[in-house]
Amino acid sequence: MNRVLPAVRLRVPTHEDAFAWHRIFDDPDVMEFQGGRAAELSVYEELTARQRRHDAELGFCLWTVLDGSGQVIGFTGAQPWERSWGPAGEIEIGWRLGREHWGKGYVSAAARQTLERMRARGVPGVVAMVDARNSRSIAVTQRLGMRLAETFTTPAPRRVGHCYRLDLQSADAT
Repeated sequence: MNRVLPAVRLRVPTHEDAFAWHRIFDDPDVMEFQGGRAAELSVYEELTARQRRHDAELGFCLWTVLDGSGQVIGFTGAQPWERSWGPAGEIEIGWRLGREHWGKGYVSAAARQTLERMRARGVPGVVAMVDARNSRSIAVTQRLGMRLAETFTTPAPRRVGHCYRLDLQSADAT
């Protein structure tokens, strides 16, 4: 079934977006696979500042997602995987939306824009690291044409995760 995806706009996160992210991610359902609760505001301030640096240095980042009315509803984008475990040195795409925006196609629409931007930057491929219990994000990876490449156990907390991959340079890439 092909449904029409909603209009979304991606922008480099502003300092003010740290406050919006902190507010909309302060929901146990949203944070279920990221420790169960929102981080302190200072973490989002550092995260948005880091994303502005990524955009300036790499040409991509975790962008703020705006709905059709211009309201901040979350983030999606890409950044280097910087942990020592998992796909070290690869580019990871990711997303997180406020609970009220789930199930409406926003993540798929924003993630497709992310993939287009990554192709335009010449990035050969991306990965998505997903908690194995996160059926909603697994469904997004499948809609994007990503394929399960690896199963792993995170160092702490010890949870099973999946690494999905997508080749962005092949002729049949989504």
